[in-house]
Amino acid sequence: MKQKKIVVIGGGTGLSVLLRGLKTFPVSITAIVTVADDGGSSGRLRQELNIPPPGDVRNVLVALAEVEPLVEELFQHRFANGNGLSGHSLGNLLLAGMTSITGDFARGITELSKVLNVRGKVLPAANRSVVLHGEMEDGTIVTGESKIPLEQKRIKRVFLTPDDVEPLPESLREIRNADLIVLGPGSLYTSVLPNLLVPGISEAVSESKAKKVYICNVMTQSGETDDYSASEHLDALFSHCGKGMIDEILVHGSPMSQEVRDHYAKEDAVPVVVDFDKLHDQGVGIICDHFVLEYGRMVRHDAAKVSKALIDTLK
Repeated sequence: MKQKKIVVIGGGTGLSVLLRGLKTFPVSITAIVTVADDGGSSGRLRQELNIPPPGDVRNVLVALAEVEPLVEELFQHRFANGNGLSGHSLGNLLLAGMTSITGDFARGITELSKVLNVRGKVLPAANRSVVLHGEMEDGTIVTGESKIPLEQKRIKRVFLTPDDVEPLPESLREIRNADLIVLGPGSLYTSVLPNLLVPGISEAVSESKAKKVYICNVMTQSGETDDYSASEHLDALFSHCGKGMIDEILVHGSPMSQEVRDHYAKEDAVPVVVDFDKLHDQGVGIICDHFVLEYGRMVRHDAAKVSKALIDTLK
């Protein structure tokens, strides 16, 4: 039987967690990953070498890799000292090196995928760096993915420069041929939307005959989605990309432990309220269950359970 094709669009740790779950199922996976990151090691390499930021791509490659744990650890190893090396992860440097050798970021990812025995395809949303800007509700413009949440203002919209950035033709092809397109999980304005704002991507998602599911974040994010309910996450997606691009939303429907709430309260984050009535009014289906695992005081999506719920939508 032909494997179902799943395209996952996002960035950040949420995407990597989900992919570790999905790769245990007999499905064909393509991850389309943001290139708007401008902080840390990625930001430095982007500036110094004029390449797209490798950090999110690195995490996704490792999540989909089928290699010994030690190789995975090596790829994620971050140098603690060394003039110029300090703060860089080895995986970022390898991606930068492969980009230099092949002369092309996307091709560099493909070649490194072979080395890591990656299960599936990893594609950058665009083959060059993009800059993410945020327009706040008070009219101020903030430039840089890492700086937008620091502004601590309500975001009206985000947009990319340069204007002439182009999507990878292969990304558009994968979206067109998908059976299921998954958006998220990840920071709404700085991980999920930067992919969809690359010209042609959101249009391809809307036009695709695939089932489209948005994985809503479990917690709000300070400076990004303060006090957002589940329906407000969708409103932001719809206002940027048009109404017809989500069929179902996956939400976590159980209370969090007090320990988790207290820990996240220090970061001004609270559990996202699932406002069922408004979601119904938006015309989307709702996949609701206990979808998280608590690690001490931290919370992460249960990758296996979320993956199974996603695959069940294809039946």
